[in-house]
Parts: sequence; C-alpha cells; structure tokens
Amino acid sequence: MFEQKRITVTGGKGFLGSYLIRNLEKRGCRRIKIADLPEYELTNLADIQRMYEHTKPEIVIHLAAKVGGIGFNREKPAELFYDNLIMGTQLLHEGYLRGIEKFVALGTICAYPKFTPIPFKEEDLWNGYPEETNAPYGLAKKMMLVQSQAYRQQYGFNSIFLLPVNLYGPGDNFNPNSSHVIPALIKKCIDAITNFTDKIEVWGTGSATREFFYVEDAADAICQAAEFYNKSEPVNIGAGFEISIRELTELIMKITGFAGKIVWDETKPDGQPRRKLDTDKAAKEFGFKAKTELIEGLTKTIEWYKMNRHLC
Repeated sequence: MFEQKRITVTGGKGFLGSYLIRNLEKRGCRRIKIADLPEYELTNLADIQRMYEHTKPEIVIHLAAKVGGIGFNREKPAELFYDNLIMGTQLLHEGYLRGIEKFVALGTICAYPKFTPIPFKEEDLWNGYPEETNAPYGLAKKMMLVQSQAYRQQYGFNSIFLLPVNLYGPGDNFNPNSSHVIPALIKKCIDAITNFTDKIEVWGTGSATREFFYVEDAADAICQAAEFYNKSEPVNIGAGFEISIRELTELIMKITGFAGKIVWDETKPDGQPRRKLDTDKAAKEFGFKAKTELIEGLTKTIEWYKMNRHLC
C-alpha cells in the first residue's frame, strides 16, 4: 500500500531530499511530489496551503529546514528559530486540517541537552537545555515533537518524529559560510593541496566528539520509518558511534593526501562536548541499521568533491 500513496517531500531538492526521492523511487513509489523553493516558500502560510491543494498528499515527509554549522548558528539564531518553527508548525497543522494519513517530521540531534549522557537515549531528550550555540535551531525543531504528540492525543493525528544525527555524503553543502564540519574540513584540505599551503585552521580544541550519518543510510531510515512506524515517541536515527573532531580531521587529511599541520583556533567554540546516539529503538521499531562505515562514506564524499568542486 505504501507504494501507492501520494507522498510530498518538503525540501526535496536539497541534499537529503534528493537521496530520499531516489530511495522512495527504488521502493516503487511513483506518486511523489516535491515542495521546495522557489515554487513554495514554506514559512509562508499561503504557500503551504497552495502546496497542499496542488500536491494533495496522503503522506508528508518534512525535510525542509534552515540549517548550518556553528558559525551560521551564532550569526543567525533568530532566523534559525523562526523559520524552522513556523515551517514545522504550519505544515503539520495544515496537514491535520486536510486529514492526511501521516506526517513524518525530521528533528535534529541539536535538540538534546548539552550534557546528555552517552549514548543519547530518546528518554533523555527533555533532561536539560541544548548547547547554547545551536539551541534556537534545536528547540524550534523540537516543538514539532510537542505538536506531534499533542495532535495525536487530541485528534488521533498520525505524525512521527525522527532525530537524525549529523549527515554527510556526496552532494553536501561545501559553502564555507554555512557548511558543517565534514564538508568544511574536506574543502580546507583540498584547497590547501591545490594552493600549496602547509597548514589548515580548524575551530575549537578538537576534543569534542561527533557521530556522522551517511546520507544514503539516512534516506533509508526515513523511508522505513515512513512506511512502518506509527507512534509519537521520538526515534534516533544514526550510525551509533563517536569520533573526536581531532581524529576526524586527521582521517580526512589522510584520505585527501594533505600532509600539512593543523592549527587549532581555541578561541572558537567546540559546540556540544559529545554526541553519540543509542539507535536500538530504530532497529526494534522499524528494522533500521546503518550500513556505511565512516571511512567508506568519507572516501565517496571526497571523491565527489574532487569531481564537482567547480560547481560548489
């Protein structure tokens, strides 16, 4: 039955969205619509209403978001809060008003408290305030969980909430003003090799740890949840490991072939001290387990950037 559903993907032209569309198509889904810029400005209620009228979805998968790295979060906290909050709130509410069958909301690991015990368990989500630099973004996305659970309780509306960890992969955002750590490090190393530079500068101390989730695996997890998961409890989706930023930087240097030195700018923030998800619930509830090892995913991402850097 899932294959026959009318599915609308917000942010379907983006990094994760393009992989999700391909994954849905591989599963036999043929009635897929994309809701993205410039056709739809999803912070605008009139555009959301027009989107629902034109695409007539039975299932909405909400990927669209304003997002960026630590620097972008520090520069634009108000925009990140407002845009993400208003998109999620209005999209879910309008979906309820139209009686859609299911709303799949993508949250963020930034919603977790700053000092969440490792590994992050879903039940720890409310046990503290998020890390300050990305709290406005994290809390805005987290409100979809509150709304999802409230609408299920009062209206019986079927919406689910997934918590993906940091994504990466071919086609990622390599803009230095808004990119996340993996594409930023890859660009620094490749640019240093190209420009015969013997050092790269990296924010923080290198001690913070992160978990990274290959984008093809993330698309697979979302599709499996969209098809099989129908509860309001949040679910982590990730790879279930952690690596320090220092180790990550050294690994990317090795794969790219950059043999210079790292200059750590300790005046810049590390962000959340540690990140690693407990992914047992995703395995139990809808049979998801990540397949791509970090070194394999990084190699594919680096090769893609080498071939496409002129377009980035």
